[in-house]
Amino acid sequence: MPEKNDVIRTATCACGQVELEGRGPPIIHVECFCDDCQEGGRRIEALPNAPSPRGPLGGTDFLLYRKDRLRVSRGESLLSGFKLKDASETRRLVATCCNSGMFMDMGSGPHWYSVYRNRFPGEVPPLELRTCTRYKPAGVQLPNDVPNHSSFLSVRFMTKLFLAWIPMLLKR
Repeated sequence: MPEKNDVIRTATCACGQVELEGRGPPIIHVECFCDDCQEGGRRIEALPNAPSPRGPLGGTDFLLYRKDRLRVSRGESLLSGFKLKDASETRRLVATCCNSGMFMDMGSGPHWYSVYRNRFPGEVPPLELRTCTRYKPAGVQLPNDVPNHSSFLSVRFMTKLFLAWIPMLLKR
């Protein structure tokens, strides 16, 4: 029987030339409604034939993976990043072959990558929470199927991130 951390989940671009491998379970599955995620989604959607990284409610659905547990397994040369602001460390990486948004890298600070959920075929762990819901598009009613937080600051979100960071420090 495989160990929990041996499970490999694969994310691919729409045409299949770029592939990411996530080892083990993601840290958390979250949908973000912040202004930056919405703007990043609009910029990706403006690319020719690009699949939308945003969901039907306007939020961006992510699986967060520790940086040491996600790798580009195919097509790395096809990835291109863009920043919303020149001074920002955050880059959104897009597969240039088909303009699929693949993941978000927030630079040297955070210990995780935010991988667009729609790049994973099939089942993934269920959505655990929504963040920055105060920025949701006008008229959108969010379901109460998971906690909806007005900001990033939720005990559950911060606890998950912290608990993922500890074993990373210990190289586990």
